[in-house]
Amino acid sequence: MVRFFSRERFGRPQVLAACLLFVFLVQCLWLVGKGSRPGTVDLAEIYRLERGTTLWNSRGSEPNLDARGMPSKPDKGDFADAYPRPVLEDSGYDAYHSPLWYLIAAAPLWLRPVSLQPEHIQAMHWSAALPYLILGLLLGASLWYVARRLFGNAGGYVALALYCFSPGIVRSCALWSAEPEVGAAWGAFGAIFTAIAVAHTLYAPREVVLWNWRRIVLLGLSLALAVGSQFSLIAVVPVALAFMLYLAPTRRLAALVIWGVACGIALLLGYASYFFHARAFWQGIRHASFLGISWKAYAMPQAYHQVLAQLGQSSPALVLALPVALITYFSWCRARYFGNTAPLLVAVLFLVLGLGMPHYPGFGFQFMAVPFLFVFVAGIAADLVETRRREIALAAIWGLLVANAGWNLWELIRIG
Repeated sequence: MVRFFSRERFGRPQVLAACLLFVFLVQCLWLVGKGSRPGTVDLAEIYRLERGTTLWNSRGSEPNLDARGMPSKPDKGDFADAYPRPVLEDSGYDAYHSPLWYLIAAAPLWLRPVSLQPEHIQAMHWSAALPYLILGLLLGASLWYVARRLFGNAGGYVALALYCFSPGIVRSCALWSAEPEVGAAWGAFGAIFTAIAVAHTLYAPREVVLWNWRRIVLLGLSLALAVGSQFSLIAVVPVALAFMLYLAPTRRLAALVIWGVACGIALLLGYASYFFHARAFWQGIRHASFLGISWKAYAMPQAYHQVLAQLGQSSPALVLALPVALITYFSWCRARYFGNTAPLLVAVLFLVLGLGMPHYPGFGFQFMAVPFLFVFVAGIAADLVETRRREIALAAIWGLLVANAGWNLWELIRIG
């Protein structure tokens, strides 16, 4: 226990990171409070909670399906008249999400039931936001950990500061007129960087499976959370394998075995989200939309404008910092190394997939590219800090981060 709470694990960098995450949590709680006022009803949120609680209570058998296989409306209450079914096909199966997405959303209501009625809107909204507040904190902590391991303290602070004052991240965690994508984002982020970490440990002198079993389980959990939250994130599975094979060229068989075991764990967890109902699992997979790309979208200028607008809404600081980071990356050979290249490649892949899906789940891909862009920008910033123009770089970075934080806090005050 003393070894676990050592200065290396809990020193000044960890304390500062925890303070930033605390400020992030306060922002999210502020938005949750403003979004839970009486008279404000998010029908999509009601839908997620009702379907999720049905799955929890019936252990996946969904006894309240109507004759077409669709979830039946609530028996009473003001929500019944406008009950939404935004993502279900005529078959009754969600083409974009597994039951895991609904189970996470409704987990607090299953543990502490609240009736889905207008008079309980405040308690219901706080319960609905709780899982995503936790996932948002976990994603922020993971982002800081990865950026710090790759680029040192400077990179970790830059990445976490961009994350903690990102309007898009805060809105998603607080469910403020935003889809709850943070779970899928954490799963995708964890899958990519856990795969990279596993590949780096393949040269350890110990037995591969015994040495890596924790990371293998974590990789399986990340894949399950990513694909279970959004079927189209199946794209991260081959990307994770590609990174593992690239980083361990002389241990590719071991990398392939570990990747296969992690995929098996993810598949088992996905099956568990259907409560081990084989027929429901098969039908859910059969009706899933894993890669609904519209090739015509790549010729539409509106799709590119939409991506830029989405990035601007997610993080105004990113829109300013990203062009500088890209120019630095392509013009300075020192910045073109794996730590910077990997997050950039994944972000570009997600943005390209988002372009091919102008609507849902394209918005989700654009959101999930943001944490990887934060890591990329943090890496370039850390490289610039180590040059002879350190003072100029620090002044520019501090100015950007402080201005971004001030602007975000001011917008939150205006909402109040």
